[in-house]
Amino acid sequence: MNSLNLQSTVGQWVAQHPQLSRLFESLKIDYCCGGGVALEDACRGRNLDPEQVLRQMEEAAQTPVPEDAGDWTNASLAALCDNIEQTHHAYLKTELPRLGAIVDKVAQVHGANHSELREVQTTFVALRNELEPHMFKEERILFPAIRQLEQASSQPAFPFGTVANPIRMMEFEHDHAGDALDRMRVLTHEYQPPAEACNTYRAMLEGLRELEQNMHIHVHKENNILFPRAIELEASLAAV
Repeated sequence: MNSLNLQSTVGQWVAQHPQLSRLFESLKIDYCCGGGVALEDACRGRNLDPEQVLRQMEEAAQTPVPEDAGDWTNASLAALCDNIEQTHHAYLKTELPRLGAIVDKVAQVHGANHSELREVQTTFVALRNELEPHMFKEERILFPAIRQLEQASSQPAFPFGTVANPIRMMEFEHDHAGDALDRMRVLTHEYQPPAEACNTYRAMLEGLRELEQNMHIHVHKENNILFPRAIELEASLAAV
C-alpha cells in the first residue's frame, strides 16, 4: 500500500485511503484529533495487534472510495475549504438545532429514570455553543486567509501573524469537541437504547451517532489535510 507503513500517522492513512475511516471507526482508533499518532502506537493504545490491523486495512483499502470522499491531498485548498463549508458546516447548522430540540425533549421526558440524560443534555449544549462560533471564525477569518495564501506570490501580512496561530486555536477547539463527543458516547452506552426507549429516544441516539461520525470526517479534513497544507504553503511563500 504505497509508501505508508506502521510509522505513518493515522491521519496520513485516511488522507490517502478515505475508505479506511469506517474500519478505524469500528476499531475505535481516533483518526481526526488523534490523527497525528503513528498507526502502530494507535493500535497499541487500543490493545490491538498492529500487524493484524494492517492486514485488515489492506483489505479495506480495496473497497471503492466513496464518491463524496474526494482526493483532498491534491485538491486546491480553496476547494477543500468550500467542501468543508458546504458539507460539514451546512450539516451542523441544520443538525445542531434539530438535534438539540430532541435532546432537550428526551432529557425532560426520560431524565427521571435515566439521570445520565441530564449530562448528555449539558454536554450537547456546551458542544453546540462552541461549534457555532468555531464555524464562524473559520468562515470569516481562517478560511479566507487560506484562500488568500493560495492566490499569493509572497507571504501575506495577516493581522493575526502567521496562519498557524488561528489553526492552533481551531485544533484546540477540535479537541474540546472530541472530548464532548466521547463523553456522550460513554453516557449513552455506545448509543444503545434502553428496552423502553421511545422513537424519539432512539432518534436522539441515532442523531448523536451520525453527529460523531460526521465530526470525525470534518476534523480529519481540517487537522490532517487542510491545516498542514496551509502551514506548508505559508512557509514556502515566506522563503520566496
